[in-house]
Amino acid sequence: QQIQQARSAGTHAISNPTLAGIEKRWEAMPPQEQADLWMALRDRMKVDWHELTPQEKKAAYWIAFGPHGPRALPPPGEGWKVFNYTMIGVGVSFIIFMLERTQARGAPRTMTKEYQEMTNEYLKNQKTEAITGVSAEDYKGKGMVQSAPEKHPKLQ
Repeated sequence: QQIQQARSAGTHAISNPTLAGIEKRWEAMPPQEQADLWMALRDRMKVDWHELTPQEKKAAYWIAFGPHGPRALPPPGEGWKVFNYTMIGVGVSFIIFMLERTQARGAPRTMTKEYQEMTNEYLKNQKTEAITGVSAEDYKGKGMVQSAPEKHPKLQ
């Protein structure tokens, strides 16, 4: 009996007033009514497609592939909104970074060029890494020196 009802439902065209303006009404329709209409169209699509009315074909295509639900277009200006919030986040992060940086201690005394040169001399005296390191006879590298010379205030 259910099969006969499904067959009979598939043979009758859906009324044009039901399908008219479906693009404008779809989002406002209650979910149950959307489901009922989609099921009725699905049953109609089981018969030969030449028997479907142009209105049914259009409604079926729009419901399946139209810009609604997850395929809806983003609201106007959403890209700028995302960009602005991203820039606010980057700006706040930069401000926090600079505040932390101003509160940090200065460079440790071991980061001066003079200290690092003294470290090189110490390593040479101790003959540390005598084959490839600072203590090697043919060594030409900078050793532990990685900082610029310490800045001394000009004497006035």
